[in-house]
Amino acid sequence: MGKPLTTLLLFSCVLFSLCASSFAQTCKSYTGFSNNKLYSSCQDLPVLNSYLHWTYDQSSSQVDIAYRVTGTSSSRWISWALNPNGQGMVGAQALVAFQNSSGGMSAYTSPVSSYSISTLTEGPLSFAVSNLSATFENSNEMFIFATLTLDSGKTTVNQVWQEGPLNGNNPSSHNTASSSNNMRSTGTVNFLDATATTPSGVVIPRLRKKNIHGVLNAVSWGVLMPMGAVIARYLKVFKSADPAWFYLHVACQTSAYIVGVAGFATGIKLGSDSTAITYDTHRNIGIVLFCMGTLQVFALLLRPKKDHKYRLYWNIYHHSIGYAVIILSIVNVFEGFDILSPDGKWKKIYIGILIFLGVSAAILEAFTWFIVIKRKNTSSVKYPSHGNGLNGANGYGARTENGV
Repeated sequence: MGKPLTTLLLFSCVLFSLCASSFAQTCKSYTGFSNNKLYSSCQDLPVLNSYLHWTYDQSSSQVDIAYRVTGTSSSRWISWALNPNGQGMVGAQALVAFQNSSGGMSAYTSPVSSYSISTLTEGPLSFAVSNLSATFENSNEMFIFATLTLDSGKTTVNQVWQEGPLNGNNPSSHNTASSSNNMRSTGTVNFLDATATTPSGVVIPRLRKKNIHGVLNAVSWGVLMPMGAVIARYLKVFKSADPAWFYLHVACQTSAYIVGVAGFATGIKLGSDSTAITYDTHRNIGIVLFCMGTLQVFALLLRPKKDHKYRLYWNIYHHSIGYAVIILSIVNVFEGFDILSPDGKWKKIYIGILIFLGVSAAILEAFTWFIVIKRKNTSSVKYPSHGNGLNGANGYGARTENGV
């Protein structure tokens, strides 16, 4: 048992470390906006050192955006645009910003009608824009802030972003070489699902990530863990199931732990993707569950033999942590339901599973007590008390001491 469990622990630690390290995204931890706003979603755009932050209000179809470019200078312009009816530059509804010759920031809207940079002139867009502003900070970062009012229900839109040199107070043409990053700065953004995709790859929607996180944790902590406890408590009563019940219990709990680690990692990813929105209760219970689950796995490595003097204390520890994990798991699954708000059928299905496990446990509890009492009665008949003061509770001690 020791070698497989050690391998399991190493695997879990490596998985967690890899997941945690891969989540260190540039835009996720950035909160230093000069407008003091926090945005619920963000995306590292694949080229031009660009990052898009936003908060979408579905009820009003408004999205607050912050477009950020690093590694730029005061002699360059930046632009971010949505193209509601096409792809690429033509038809794009652009926000443009640069530092003008007087040292102030110029920010304006520009509907792009052709591939000529001379068309990047000021004009109204096809959707309302308010609170438009721009800043140049730290001598190498430029920002555009704005509130956009989109058409109702139109949450997935093509996007374009650009940067280029200035000619006085006018934007000049950007690099047009076919292999340049300026020719690859297009994609789509889904404001509702917090998704951004590019022509070179597909990013999993945030809503789908939440669903994956929910399924992994509901199955592992919410179903497999209670099943493993039922196996351990009731199957071991049957002599024919020994030691099979133990291996079933270990297999069930370790499977739950591995899947649970994956679910925990997806939770960290979701949290890092949205620093402005936190679910403290759900997150804190998840951290406690991960720590307690890890302790349970380590406990298997330290499990004393049945006749060891510390076995009683180990059993108390193991059972206490185990039942606490099950209770917290169920509570946190329901916390997750409240956060995700899925179709009501999924919550009903999970409640049905819990009812099934609870009824099964109640029936098995009664049956195992019946077996235990029956065995005690059988043992009392087979080894009756002789009343000589030397026997144990069922007479077995007296018979042994008398050498019979």
